[in-house]
Amino acid sequence: KPAGIVMHPGAGNFDNTIVNALMNYDKNSLSNIGDELRPGIVHRLDKNTSGVMVIAKTESTMTHLAKQFFDRTVERRYLALVWGDIKNEKGTIKTNLARNLKNRKIMDTYEFEGDIGKHAITNYKVVKRLGYVTLVECKLETGRTHQIRIHMKSIGHPLFNDPEYGGEKILKGHNSANYRKFIQNCFDEIPGQALHAKSLSFEHPKKKKNISFEVELPSGFQKILNKFEKIELK
Repeated sequence: KPAGIVMHPGAGNFDNTIVNALMNYDKNSLSNIGDELRPGIVHRLDKNTSGVMVIAKTESTMTHLAKQFFDRTVERRYLALVWGDIKNEKGTIKTNLARNLKNRKIMDTYEFEGDIGKHAITNYKVVKRLGYVTLVECKLETGRTHQIRIHMKSIGHPLFNDPEYGGEKILKGHNSANYRKFIQNCFDEIPGQALHAKSLSFEHPKKKKNISFEVELPSGFQKILNKFEKIELK
């Protein structure tokens, strides 16, 4: 899925969606379990998150895949560019997640064993340190809405260019005109948060063997990394 494309039709988005593309592709060979407006959709990616997805073409496949997601046997790895130099090389974030009490469009963290929200667990490790930003790989144990985005913010490292969670501002670095222009040029490379669903592994519903898929970073995301590798940070 490219960044900037929403999953299914909704308020303000009726045409340019993944569901529209699927219906165009072959509307008669997609599972419609649960909702006719979400044919074949087993899981979702946020509008501005790119990466690999699996779509179910039959009801038996949908049931099998949905159970794997529910049982947390699907392995999902993401690449995220976050603000700041993360202290530890790796870590695990455990919280409950639920809608923000004041703004229902975003999520908030709550006590892991508390009464509010659902369990959310994210494992992360540093891939590359780039000065004012860090590239991390996140492996999800749960798949909650905005999980990586709010989890990284909760430890003080919002995703680069994330408008909902404060990452669209300059959070690290200096205040020179050249640096501000550099960051804006980086922001302009992607439509929102720097988050990419890198790989997906699950059991094939019929062959009963594990299969894996991996997608390279989109060009805009890669250009940002290249820019940070070349800039002299002062």
